[in-house]
Amino acid sequence: MILQLPFLVIIMLITLPIYPLAYSAHELIIAKPGCSSICGGVEIYYPFGMKDPKCYVDKWFEIECRETSEGQKPYLKSLNLEVRVLGMHEVYIMNPIFHWNCPSRRAKPEVINLRGSPFVYSQDANKFMAIGCNNLAFLQSNGSNVACCVSICDDSEEVNDNFNLVREGSCSGRYCCETSLPKYLLEYNATLQDFNTQNNNTVSEPCSYALIVHGQVTSDFNNMDHVPAILEWKILDNTLHNSTLQLLSESDYVTCNRSNFTSSQTTGWRCDCLEGFYGNPYLAGGCTALPGYNNSQTKKWAIVGVSSSVGSIIFLLGLWLLYKDVRKRVIEKGKQKFFKKNGGLLLQQRISSNEANLDKAILFSLDDLEKATDHFNMNRVVGKGGQGTVYKGMLVDGTIVAVKKFKVEGNVEEFINEFVILSQINNRNVVRLLGCCLETEIPLLVYEFIPNGNLFEYLHDQNKELLPMTWDMCLRIATEIAGAMFYLHSVASKPIYHRDIKSTNILLDEKYRAKIADFGTSRVISIEATHLTTVVQGTFGYLDPEYFHTSQFTEKSDVYSFGVVLAELLTGQKPISSVRSGEFKSLASYFVECVEEDNLLDIVDKRIVKEAEKREIIAVANLANRCLELNGKKRPTMKEITFELEEIHRLVRKCNAEKNEDEFELARVEDYHPWDGYSTSKSWDSKLFNL
Repeated sequence: MILQLPFLVIIMLITLPIYPLAYSAHELIIAKPGCSSICGGVEIYYPFGMKDPKCYVDKWFEIECRETSEGQKPYLKSLNLEVRVLGMHEVYIMNPIFHWNCPSRRAKPEVINLRGSPFVYSQDANKFMAIGCNNLAFLQSNGSNVACCVSICDDSEEVNDNFNLVREGSCSGRYCCETSLPKYLLEYNATLQDFNTQNNNTVSEPCSYALIVHGQVTSDFNNMDHVPAILEWKILDNTLHNSTLQLLSESDYVTCNRSNFTSSQTTGWRCDCLEGFYGNPYLAGGCTALPGYNNSQTKKWAIVGVSSSVGSIIFLLGLWLLYKDVRKRVIEKGKQKFFKKNGGLLLQQRISSNEANLDKAILFSLDDLEKATDHFNMNRVVGKGGQGTVYKGMLVDGTIVAVKKFKVEGNVEEFINEFVILSQINNRNVVRLLGCCLETEIPLLVYEFIPNGNLFEYLHDQNKELLPMTWDMCLRIATEIAGAMFYLHSVASKPIYHRDIKSTNILLDEKYRAKIADFGTSRVISIEATHLTTVVQGTFGYLDPEYFHTSQFTEKSDVYSFGVVLAELLTGQKPISSVRSGEFKSLASYFVECVEEDNLLDIVDKRIVKEAEKREIIAVANLANRCLELNGKKRPTMKEITFELEEIHRLVRKCNAEKNEDEFELARVEDYHPWDGYSTSKSWDSKLFNL
């Protein structure tokens, strides 16, 4: 009996992180003494509070309890937003819906502006959603489009039937579309563009909606003005009194950290109860020990017991080793479970049968990648998007890598097959896949690390101190991208269509060489494949119009996307811009129009116009124009594009070499023959013109 009791305590400690206990609110200190802590059934946790200013930390955290026809409801007074739930570092609010073609609803609600506040829309918990027929939905912030999605309806479908798709959780482009939010969204506006209106069609589409929402909405939007959303919060600098912060920081049960909060570099504080404690860390004495946790009194008892005899020390040591062993077994069992679930055994079979090269495809352990990324520290994040988060890491041998967390959708065997094929790609202008880790619920991919960011940042981010783009660099990057795509389409063992070629997926290494990345939407094509897809995938501004209308993706769809990138390189303009009006918001349409009307040099980047010969610019522009043909059959192949760009680049380098040689010869003449009394400007200018 004596041996069993401590063992049960150990088992409780082992299972505690896996099966957390629930505690009722009356056991917690949630508000300051004398302050109201409930409004309409919602518990009001400090630093939030009501009525008396001493009950909340500052004006941003003031809660107003309002009387409504449905009873009392709490509101964030400063933002006039209804609160459904208050949590540690999160607030569940009711967010307004934007309506279009809804006679009984106001189209544009008052835009919420969180600038200067301690709140920000949660990127992980929320999403931007649009519901309606044949719409382009844009999420705008600070005057720019930051996200968009497309929703399509068949002419024969009923709107009421389509709405069932939203209630059933299907939002993939048919009547309903969704996309992730940008980081640090503080204020936004939403607009919808109707396809029928763009095509001069007067058919009136039914009521449409745009919204930022948490979770899936299951009610009729015609009867709603608000939907649930989540705001994250921190306490801004100088809000908590210094003595209060010192008191909280010195507590045995509380930890407070200061970090950047928004893109404006505003800093704030977050406090949490230490492991083994729960409650409100912003109040003195607000953190309470979990039942069974080794609090200070238990530690004192343990010290007295251990000091009583050497035998007790050996006994406790044995229990600790037993706990460590059991815990290790639980962790290893979980890793094995995820390894099998994610197709690890199938991948091992492929590797052993020489379908994948061990030198190129490595099965990393979770421990290795946790050490490499400092346990996936947020300070190691180098990129975050709809498909996952990328961390910078360093392996034990000193190799710098990029570790990507993403969610595999579909059959595990398809993922393994794609991994095996990508591991065999051998092209210097394709980001090399080093291996994967299957010991987590969400598989991890490991790539070579590319240090100089992506081409989009290089072309459009004027704040970064980067090597200036030259005409030779422009041609070299274009040629490298084209060569890599030619390899994927025609040289690889099986053709690979990338399906999302864009400047953000083109990375630049330490020598500013281009490397194609992000094969999350790529497909390996067999000879019998029809390339017909059920859901149109891609990025607005780069998407092939022919693929958009037919849902049939071909190699020429990648060619169209490359044409947009080539136009970006020539003009230095973004693929979608609100500065351009009407149909010319798309760079592709604007570029084709300028080429056809002989206004090309008006939109080409001034640095390129100054440096390059006019015939060289026209040659590359004509190639981009052919890539942007609306009829895919008229577009060139990537092989033809690669050869043409290589020839143009070769002639440019030859011309530059001849110029340098002539300048060298001229310098030699200057050294030995004075120029006094002679004029050579006419003959020298003529020679330059003929190059």
